Amino acid sequence: MKKLLLTAIAIIASGSVLVLSAQEEKEMKTGWSFGVLPTATYSVDNGFQAGAFGDIYYYGDGKTYPDPLHKISWEGSYFTHSHRMRLYLAYDSKYLIPNMRVNASVTYMTDPLYSMWGFNGAAATQNYDVWGNREMTIPESLTNPTTLTNVNYYGMSRNMLRILANFQGRLTDNLNWAAGMNFWNWKIGDMKDNGVKVGDETRYYNKNATLYNFLVDKKVISEAEKDGGSALEINAGLVYDTRDMEAAPNSGIWAEAYLNGNVIGQQYLKACVYFRNYISIPLDIIPAGRPVFAYRLAWQHTLLGETPIYMIQNNPLLVQRNMISEGFGSSNTLRGLRENRILAEGMAWTNMELRIKLVKFTLANQYFYIAVNPFFDAGIITKPYKADALASIAAADGKVYDPVFNTLTGTTDPIYDPDKVNYLVYSGGAGLKIAMNQNFIVSADFAKCFTEGMDAGLWIGIGINYQF
Repeated sequence: MKKLLLTAIAIIASGSVLVLSAQEEKEMKTGWSFGVLPTATYSVDNGFQAGAFGDIYYYGDGKTYPDPLHKISWEGSYFTHSHRMRLYLAYDSKYLIPNMRVNASVTYMTDPLYSMWGFNGAAATQNYDVWGNREMTIPESLTNPTTLTNVNYYGMSRNMLRILANFQGRLTDNLNWAAGMNFWNWKIGDMKDNGVKVGDETRYYNKNATLYNFLVDKKVISEAEKDGGSALEINAGLVYDTRDMEAAPNSGIWAEAYLNGNVIGQQYLKACVYFRNYISIPLDIIPAGRPVFAYRLAWQHTLLGETPIYMIQNNPLLVQRNMISEGFGSSNTLRGLRENRILAEGMAWTNMELRIKLVKFTLANQYFYIAVNPFFDAGIITKPYKADALASIAAADGKVYDPVFNTLTGTTDPIYDPDKVNYLVYSGGAGLKIAMNQNFIVSADFAKCFTEGMDAGLWIGIGINYQF
């Protein structure tokens, strides 16, 4: 984050090379443009991120600017806290095939210390005392005090390979058909912990004292899904798009409605509806441009079948704006929450933000602007996940208890309370954006969740692009 802010300050301070937007110069880019940054970021969930990411744009003769003819995105990174490793390569173009958009990508990710917080948002108890706690030690077995281990009650592991290809074709001027195929392969299970040295001994997280193992033992997570599996999702629907540009629209509507279903393994069918509107506010007091009020109304709901545990966090999208399309929580849906904090079969949510460009300038023949975006997010579960399975192991009061969790925390709290499933989840915050050529946008968002039991402290999300 410090590197990002220092870079911004250095650019602004370089007055000798700046050409302010007050000049009458029409932006135009031709040929190739490259945006590369180190992934010097930090998040509470995953720690510091090391690596690099970037976008490659080809504008040709510039007639389509600010939209490129072809866009290639990539990332290679590693996270110090969760030891997550990500490799990503994506291609996006509306011009490769006449009258058709092609969006394709390959992603490989390892998560040896992935956090699974439970199901259905506020209904699942969130206790940080037993999350990644290297200071708290417990017996390897609660009845065997000879070997001490560390605590990460919310820990598990996952490896993911995703290959996707989505297509859109023109029906009318602003209406497209959309169809695609997404292949996934998951391996999930106990944490893969390298341990820490304590004197002459290496101390590991206790793999038995986890929520994942409790849910597996109680058959809430079934035998067929507990180790992972594959999915081949087919999607089909309609897209309505009147945006003046894609990366950061000043006006227009972007709406999608489609079905997304898995045809192999544990089958299911989901409905996905997104409506995004971008409204230019007629205030000309800022030379960099008019503010834009942007909002998104979204609904994702499982219509048939049940989503397996390894796919429940997926947020199907026809066009990938970021490497990971997971929710709910973190940077893609409801900001201010832990990553994938809400795992549910159905969710409705909204995002609203005011995008204000503060200054425009040119540097090294590239066009830049700096913007801020105060925002508000809110959402509610429309269909809970594994409600019947959880009810089958509930106590007389309807709540679910885990003796291991109670031993670790010294409480009598439940790990699941179905009365909290329909809590409204809401958060607010603000972001800082630095854009090059209106397409390569570095984003830093800061948020706070205001729903009881969902607070992640001061949440920081640093990446690329506006959220929607």
